[in-house]
Amino acid sequence: MALFGQEGLNLARSQCGYAACGEITTEMDWSSTLKGFTAYLRLEKSLSPNSVEAYQRDVEKLWQYFQAHQLSTAPEQVSDKHIRDLIKWAGELGMQARSQARMISGIKAFYKYLLLENLIPNDPSELIEGPKLGRKLPDTLDVHDIDALIAAIDLSKPEGERNRAIIETLFSCGLRVSELVNLKISALKLENGFIVVTGKGNKERVVPAGKLVSKLLVNYIGQVRVHLPQIKGEEDFVFLNRRGKHLSRVMVFLMIKDLAKKIKLSKTISPHTFRHSFATSLVEGGADLRAVQEMLGHESITTTEIYTHLDREFLRQVVRDFHPRA
Repeated sequence: MALFGQEGLNLARSQCGYAACGEITTEMDWSSTLKGFTAYLRLEKSLSPNSVEAYQRDVEKLWQYFQAHQLSTAPEQVSDKHIRDLIKWAGELGMQARSQARMISGIKAFYKYLLLENLIPNDPSELIEGPKLGRKLPDTLDVHDIDALIAAIDLSKPEGERNRAIIETLFSCGLRVSELVNLKISALKLENGFIVVTGKGNKERVVPAGKLVSKLLVNYIGQVRVHLPQIKGEEDFVFLNRRGKHLSRVMVFLMIKDLAKKIKLSKTISPHTFRHSFATSLVEGGADLRAVQEMLGHESITTTEIYTHLDREFLRQVVRDFHPRA
C-alpha cells in the first residue's frame, strides 16, 4: 500500500485523534484545479505522461493531507505552514528524504502554475526548502569499458551492428535513452557532423557526431536496417527491432545489462551511465561547461530555465578536442 493510500490516512487519523474523515467541501476545487494543472503540464510544458502523472501524485499528497486531518482547505488557501506540516507528517509516516524532495518539487510546480494563471496572489511554497540529500556519483565508463562492451557484441547476428551503433551513439553523443529510441533518420545530419535530438519538453538541440559514430550509423542504416520490414509509422526511426518496430527503452536497458554480464563488469550500469560518462569525459578533459550543458540539453548551471546557446562549430570542436571517440 502506498504511503499516502488509505493505510496512511487511517494511521494519521489515529495519531491525531480524528474520527473517520467526512467529505471534504473543497474536493471539487482540488479536482478541477488539478485537472487544469495536468492540462498545463501536458499541453504547455509538453511533459511525458509519466512526468505528468508524477506531478499529479505529488500534489495529491497535499490534498490527502488535508483529508486526513479534516481540513477544508482549498488550493488557494494553502499556506507555507500547511506545506511544512505536510513535510513533517510525511517524515513521521516514514517517507524518505529523496521522496520528500520529489513531493516538494511537484507542489512548487503546482503553485507556480497557479501564480502564472493569476489564481493566487502569492506562492506559499516559495520559501519551502527540500531536505538535504547526499549526492552519490553514479558509475562511469572509460574507453576500455566501452571497448570491452563492444567486443562482447555478437556481430554475426543481425542486431549486432545495431547494438554497436547504439553503444557508440549513447557514449559519443550523450543521449538520454528516450532520445535514442526516438531518434529519426531525418534528424541525422551526418554529412555536417551533427544529429538533431528532441529532448524533454520537445525541445530540440544539435549534438555533434564524431566520425566513428557517424560511420557506424551509416553502416547500420545502409547494410542492416534496409533489410528489415517496413512498417507504416516506423519508417523514420533509426533503431528498429527485427519486426521493423522502433526499440523500447526496456530493450536497450536489457541489451546493456546483458553485455555488462558477459564481460563481468563490476560497475552498475544503465543507458544513462553512457550519458554521464560522455559528460565526465569532456569535463575531465577540460571542456567548457557551457558547451557540455548545451550538448546534454541541461538547464544552465545557475538552475534557471535559460539554455546557453553556443556556436555549433564551437560545439563540434569541443568534441574533437576533448572526447576520446572524436
